[in-house]
Amino acid sequence: MTSKTREEYMQMFAADGTVLLHPERPEAKYRPLRAVRNFQMLMKDKEDTAAVFRIFESLPSKDFMPRIAGLALSEQGEELRRTEPRLPEILDDHAALRRTPKGSLAHAYCDFMEAEGLSAAGLVAEAERSGRPRFPDLVEWYLNRSRDTHDMFHVLTGYGRDALGEASVLLFTHGQQPSQGHLLIGYAGAANIKKTVKGTKAPVMGAAREAHRIGKGAPPLIAQPIRQLLERPLEDVRSELRIPQPFKYRECHRIWQAEGVDPYNLLASTKTAEPELLAA
Repeated sequence: MTSKTREEYMQMFAADGTVLLHPERPEAKYRPLRAVRNFQMLMKDKEDTAAVFRIFESLPSKDFMPRIAGLALSEQGEELRRTEPRLPEILDDHAALRRTPKGSLAHAYCDFMEAEGLSAAGLVAEAERSGRPRFPDLVEWYLNRSRDTHDMFHVLTGYGRDALGEASVLLFTHGQQPSQGHLLIGYAGAANIKKTVKGTKAPVMGAAREAHRIGKGAPPLIAQPIRQLLERPLEDVRSELRIPQPFKYRECHRIWQAEGVDPYNLLASTKTAEPELLAA
């Protein structure tokens, strides 16, 4: 779908009457300095989800509205809204998800979320704390669906919640939903890791590029019927979505462990491991 004017998007509606772009939704402004400031905050606290949302708001993508219109106004988008109106309700019902066969994406998702102490509702709450106003339009639906599938990306790709894993997931996401926010957090985050773990032989930037490449080769998860995917074997879903094993990411973890570096606490690890690395 070709790009249109803001006024044209405000006059486009789904079959149920939902407007594509609400007239009161503020127009996104390109604010790179605000993005950089929030990235610096994120580097101090990788759990600062609000900073992530502000980064994306500050670096709007030119093809954002055409991408939303292409999915939201399609028959596929209509079906997704009919069958999966609110993903958190599906994703947080672990009792129902556990009734799927062993080895399913649902079981892997529950294992991941329970081990990490996460919930889809928790991510919703983090987003609401960012203070972003909400509007009854299809942009809101798209943003919510993108947010709600984030942790499923971790499960499907095999990237953990360590610093490199989070950067890799965002670069994978950029391959599917391009935005400068994904690139900034992903590549700058990887570069910061490489700078922090001085002397490491881990292919950090190679892992970042691998994640970006995998994301480009996979069909957009946001457009998939999540409820159906959850019921299927994890490896079958990965195969269908063309998501291979993250070899370079795992190689980074293997090398860091051999170097005495904890991938899940790089700053603390380097305080003790760095002298040994420099002396090697």
